[in-house]
Amino acid sequence: MPPHSQYFAGWGTLSLINAGLAQSKGRSGLAWWLVSLILGPLATFLIVVLPSVEPREPQPTATVRIEHESER
Repeated sequence: MPPHSQYFAGWGTLSLINAGLAQSKGRSGLAWWLVSLILGPLATFLIVVLPSVEPREPQPTATVRIEHESER
């Protein structure tokens, strides 16, 4: 196996680990996977250092009640 193949396999594995780590901190796994393909270990550092994202509170929705003819 050429030496570069091992390098690319390790980089790809790291990007998948970063995606899982990002998701565990409430961030987009897909976006961080793509960032990790470019930045590699620097992306790992950023994911670890950046704080977790707080989940958003759901927005209130309007409820519409439909009356049946027998309820009138």
